[in-house]
Amino acid sequence: MSLKIKGWRKITRWAIWSVLGILFLVFLVKVATFENSYYTEKEGSERAAVEDNSSEELIEVEPTDIEVREYTVAPDRPRYLKIDKLGITRARILPMGVNASGELATPNNIFDVGWYEASGKPGFGGTMIIDGHNGGPRVLGVFKNLPDLVEGDIITVERGDGLVFNYRVVENEAVALADADAYMAVAARSPEPGVESMTLISCTGEWSQQQGTYLSRQFTRAVLVD
Repeated sequence: MSLKIKGWRKITRWAIWSVLGILFLVFLVKVATFENSYYTEKEGSERAAVEDNSSEELIEVEPTDIEVREYTVAPDRPRYLKIDKLGITRARILPMGVNASGELATPNNIFDVGWYEASGKPGFGGTMIIDGHNGGPRVLGVFKNLPDLVEGDIITVERGDGLVFNYRVVENEAVALADADAYMAVAARSPEPGVESMTLISCTGEWSQQQGTYLSRQFTRAVLVD
């Protein structure tokens, strides 16, 4: 009798754990199905503030007047960016390199812009490359309206020694994310051979929840006028 009872208890325990295992698998399948359906539905939609799943910790507070005024760089490096049409009066230009993925790094503060150190300097010829955020999880960034620039608009850069350089926009194009890397070869050279230039870069277009980024990049190219 005791053996039969013991065996029955083993069978009962096995049955219970089997049922629990099946229920758990069903739960996982439902979660996976829901996530796939959710991301598919969100794909290509405008980014919601709470849906930014980027691991980058962004600062969404504008630098104070004192912080901007006290920001200094070497005399031959770009210090401030000004674009009257976009309401950018004195954005700090921070020197940047590339990240671990080999992509251009961007400042942590969405109101600053980054100057790729391996690109040109104002007044020295070549092409200066500057990038910036169009926004963070909750706040729009310095380049939120970059697509609004048109041919003839002026972009101003102040150097560390106080000299000012004006650049005239000659083209402003949104490039699909899949083609953006290849387009960098174009962005890194002047649209007018032999003339100093600059290229502004920012994210634009629709938000991809699955890829965790925008689906296009804005390239604004301008040449030195004085």
